[in-house]
Amino acid sequence: MENFWIIGCGDIGRRVALRLKDSTQNKPFKTTALVVSDNSVKSCQSLDIPTLQHDLDSTEPLYTAEFLNGKVFYFAPPPKDGETDTRLANFLSEVGDAPKRIVLISTTGVYGNCNGSWVDENTPLDPQTGRAKRRASAEQLLQEWAKKYDREYIILRVPGIYALDRLPLTRLEKKLPIVRASEAAFTNRIHADDLAEICIQAMQSSLTGEVFNATDGTPGTMVEYFNQVADYANLPRPKQISLKEAEEKLSQGMLSYALESRRIGNEKLLKLLNVKLKYPTLADTLKTP
Repeated sequence: MENFWIIGCGDIGRRVALRLKDSTQNKPFKTTALVVSDNSVKSCQSLDIPTLQHDLDSTEPLYTAEFLNGKVFYFAPPPKDGETDTRLANFLSEVGDAPKRIVLISTTGVYGNCNGSWVDENTPLDPQTGRAKRRASAEQLLQEWAKKYDREYIILRVPGIYALDRLPLTRLEKKLPIVRASEAAFTNRIHADDLAEICIQAMQSSLTGEVFNATDGTPGTMVEYFNQVADYANLPRPKQISLKEAEEKLSQGMLSYALESRRIGNEKLLKLLNVKLKYPTLADTLKTP
């Protein structure tokens, strides 16, 4: 029996869990979600996903035997502070050599600001935000674990995730501004359903020790993104402001996107992992009934 675990079972984890039922093709399997909040427990249980409630920041032990030969999707976010993913460190320390394979979601933010240049998996890492540094730490921790125990892993560097139910409609309704087109950074995206499929293909692949940019390969500016979504939702296009104004008016999260510009290719993902995207562009999503 295949023993799947989803560590941090939010939106993407739940999409993965539901798709595993189809991808296993009547083979015996078990999928368990490890989550921390009561709300996450309820969300998983409503979809009949067996759930273990556990806080990776705590000293409460995990039962290693439950992860024996496990195939682990590690989606839990790092802590909000520091430069190390202590949660992943705690998890790997607890489970030791029990899991067979781990698929880790990281972020394309580990590349830092590339001034609009094209990026692939060979681009040197230059994480500049605390969040990106913690993700880079997670990648290193996983690679060290795999080397120590001779285990399999895949790292997926993920950009902004979207879907029809994950569009910034509230922001548009509030008429919040964005950085003007002449100064706008290039951003990158992946549809949530495509990401869930990529995660499953990464788990089922015979490849190991690989890193993939899990992006749709069609970057655009934030202005282009918000304008397309606004037009789709019949909402006013957002006001454009200068980057200098943005430093005073935008949230730190939005500002971090505005200050880092890169265009990320996905040739390795499409060819080596043999991924076929259902939503290769934002337009493909927005035209979906």
